[in-house]
Amino acid sequence: MFFKRLRLDIAAAKKNDPAARNKFEIWLTYSGVHALSWHRWANRLYRMHLKLLARITSQVCKFFTGIEIHPAAKIAAGVFIDHGHGVVIGETAEVGAGTVIYQGCTLGGTGKQTGKRHPTIGENCVISAGAKVLGGITVGDGAKIGAGAVVLKNVPARATVVGVPARVVRIDGQKTDGGCDEQRRDPYLVEICSLRERAFALEERIRRLEEENENI
Repeated sequence: MFFKRLRLDIAAAKKNDPAARNKFEIWLTYSGVHALSWHRWANRLYRMHLKLLARITSQVCKFFTGIEIHPAAKIAAGVFIDHGHGVVIGETAEVGAGTVIYQGCTLGGTGKQTGKRHPTIGENCVISAGAKVLGGITVGDGAKIGAGAVVLKNVPARATVVGVPARVVRIDGQKTDGGCDEQRRDPYLVEICSLRERAFALEERIRRLEEENENI
């Protein structure tokens, strides 16, 4: 079972990284593949109730790879962590097969609540560099999270989300109108529009004052 999952992890790296030349090189040098292998062992220890040993294993993995995965996290075979430095995956997080996670991503919680407090990522998703997916939310199959996005709400299947906070901009490759009413009421966007209108009004006022001065 371990070697079957390892083969799937290596195949995922070969499929998603154009820089990968062969599977042997991936096995030797890819920190994301190494981190997932360490996690398989840590997860097994955790399920055997050897939780301290499991946490030690995950910290050793973090030291060597820069990737921190809680031993209790559920990660399917065939996930690819590209480069991976700074990736953090929390205790109750779940990641589906075929998902690609880039460096600096966080699958984390939003507070001190117990229970399911980390996200569930569907199959064949893309979580771009620096994205933060927080809370016990669900990201649907085939969804894409833009670089630097902060995702705090459920993401539909095959949707693309960007921004802080993240909003849906595409579904099935088709542009949307910016998402639901709550997403359209983005306070930052409202403030920017207000400032823009004020700038236009001030420019118009200045123009009129200049015309009046010329007529004096």
